[in-house]
Amino acid sequence: MSVLVSRGNLPEAFTTFVGRRHDLAEVCRILGSARLLTLTGMGGVGKTRLALEAAAVVGESFRDGTWLVDLAAVQDPDAVATAAATAVGIVDVGGRPVIGRLADHLAERHALIVLDNCEHLVDACAELVDTLLSACADLRVLATSRQTLGIVGEHVFTVSPLKVPDEAVELLRDRVTAVRPGFRITDANWNTVTRLCADLDGLPLAIELTASRLRTLTLEQTVERLEDRFALLTGGSRTARPRQRTLRAAMDWSYELCTPTERLLWNRLSVFAGGFGLEAAEEVCAGEGIARHRVLDLLDRLVVQSILLPTEHEGLPRYHMLETVRRYGRDRLAESGEEERLLRRHRDVHRALAERVADRWYGPGQERALTHLRAEHANLLAALSRDDDPQATLALAAALRYHWCVGGFLAEGRRQLERALVAAPEPTPARARALCAAVWVALLQGDHEAAERWLAEAGELGEQHGDLMVRAQVVGLHGALKAFQGRLVEAVPLFERAIAANTAAGREASTLFVLFQLAAVQMDLGNSCGAEIGRQTVALAEAHGERWARAHALWTLSCDSWRRGDRTGALALVRAALEIERGFNEPLSTALMLETLAWITASYGEFERAGRLLGSARELWRDVSTSISAFGPPLPEDHARCVESVVGALGPEAYAGALAVGGGYDSPRQAIDHALSDEAESTAPAPAPSPLTRRELEVAALVAEGMSNRQIASRLLLSPRTVDFHVGNIRAKLGFGTRAQIAGWWVSTQGPVG
Repeated sequence: MSVLVSRGNLPEAFTTFVGRRHDLAEVCRILGSARLLTLTGMGGVGKTRLALEAAAVVGESFRDGTWLVDLAAVQDPDAVATAAATAVGIVDVGGRPVIGRLADHLAERHALIVLDNCEHLVDACAELVDTLLSACADLRVLATSRQTLGIVGEHVFTVSPLKVPDEAVELLRDRVTAVRPGFRITDANWNTVTRLCADLDGLPLAIELTASRLRTLTLEQTVERLEDRFALLTGGSRTARPRQRTLRAAMDWSYELCTPTERLLWNRLSVFAGGFGLEAAEEVCAGEGIARHRVLDLLDRLVVQSILLPTEHEGLPRYHMLETVRRYGRDRLAESGEEERLLRRHRDVHRALAERVADRWYGPGQERALTHLRAEHANLLAALSRDDDPQATLALAAALRYHWCVGGFLAEGRRQLERALVAAPEPTPARARALCAAVWVALLQGDHEAAERWLAEAGELGEQHGDLMVRAQVVGLHGALKAFQGRLVEAVPLFERAIAANTAAGREASTLFVLFQLAAVQMDLGNSCGAEIGRQTVALAEAHGERWARAHALWTLSCDSWRRGDRTGALALVRAALEIERGFNEPLSTALMLETLAWITASYGEFERAGRLLGSARELWRDVSTSISAFGPPLPEDHARCVESVVGALGPEAYAGALAVGGGYDSPRQAIDHALSDEAESTAPAPAPSPLTRRELEVAALVAEGMSNRQIASRLLLSPRTVDFHVGNIRAKLGFGTRAQIAGWWVSTQGPVG
């Protein structure tokens, strides 16, 4: 149960305080030094409950009491000071202004005022608090509001929804067992419980209201009925404030506090799924009542009022709207008659984004483009789900081919392309391009039968429409199909025709996709021209500022060097490919390159490291629902030989352990970071007797020159994170704590710098 205080007017808590132990400790810590702390957050997130619990915990340290001023029922700004005076026991008998009498009363007191529900009276509350803190040296104020008071000295603590599953599930269990004592959370219902809490956004109010419904509904029935959550989540405690008795009432209160233009933007933003960026908000929501230049300011206002949450995705600034808030806005949008127009604009904006990425792919900015598409994944799926214009959906699904195939969404791409192709069977140019995208997906999944079927139709449509781009794509994809089937000799002329077709159409950069495949096939055939084509691909990619095909060309050159016995060259080339691939953070290419690094590492006798690299690759293959066997010979054979050598050296049990360790990374980028740290580096001997690897010696030399980690990264073409890792290894191996010690060691053991 909650802690109680003996002085003041804090109400007794009749329910347990669940979760938020870290939040509670942080609020209490801030109250130890800050004179004004405002708890902000959306309606129903638990600001009042946290404030009261914190006040109860710290109450004993305020000798003259802790007082609650509840402003929920106060509508007149002029009545705020009176409400505060009444709460602390001052009777308003007229004469002097009540705010002056309140200040005099508190002037010599060491007290805490909890000013609850300030959002609809922000200006009046700010004036009251500013006056009291100026006059009362030992006074502290803990305020709750959906927006800050905005006065000097204010500390702000944002109250977030409960963590799912931990805190949210704990609250649900506690509240449901209070009304249904036999309720238990078991292994059998755990997934349903966690899904329910996630669907409720971890909002305490929503969870409390759901608990009351679970008196009579099953968990499964409750989850199904959440589609209409505002009708379901009613019937809260009769002792609660009116706006806390239903979920809709809580949202209504927040909505009414917004200006008409803020409400309009809230409504329109509800068409986004999974968040959005500023530019998308401007493109979708501006116009007809909202000037484009005002969107940023309005977004800031909605953030201040806790309607929107600022966030980021892989470094991109974003805004997020809790599902409950979004659903409320969507209902309001439907009432306004704008819903269909906004949904069409949402689809058109995301189609334009996808087409820009596709049209400009073989040039600068590929990593950022993929990151942007990943951030918009939920919005892209929402746009694809519309069925009012099948041709537009088909065009969008085709334009997303790099998102599906390079971004690592093969299974999703397959589903979306197949659905779009079924919905739009007409022989249009959009269908031809979607078929080409579907072929690429099928090839990467190893489904040669589907690829052949779709290729045949795409070829017919390309000829029918005279579409030079489709015709070039079809020939190149035919070459890829032959290569994946192991028919390498047949693939060569097809690739050469595709390169000629793209060149004739003035699409030189687009030849990169075919060039690195042609290089690989020629090298696999043992033709000396293969390596030269690979080097030409690297040069062409560099000329166009392109990095994805460049990384793949380096990888194919690495494979060729390794098969020819040039392990040193192979290692350098695959490391260069992985350094580029790190920026893409995509699983498919990373898996291919880590496989090759594993083969090279095993050839040096570094079997445990090779096992870990194979484990990383295996996990990435699983992530994209494919395997190395999809790529055809000789890659599967190389993989099998590597596995055999590693298992033979380590034994099955140790090999399984190495696989598990290697598969424990959270992202392709993290797997690359670990692979490039020193997993394979130690295979090359250091140039001087020392515990450091060759790369560590290079880094140590640059540290001795006085370079920062970022400068070293630039010099060696590494990422700053990799350099950080190397410097950490150097310190650990040499037992040093400072860069100066590294520099001194270098001079004493390796000679003068430079």
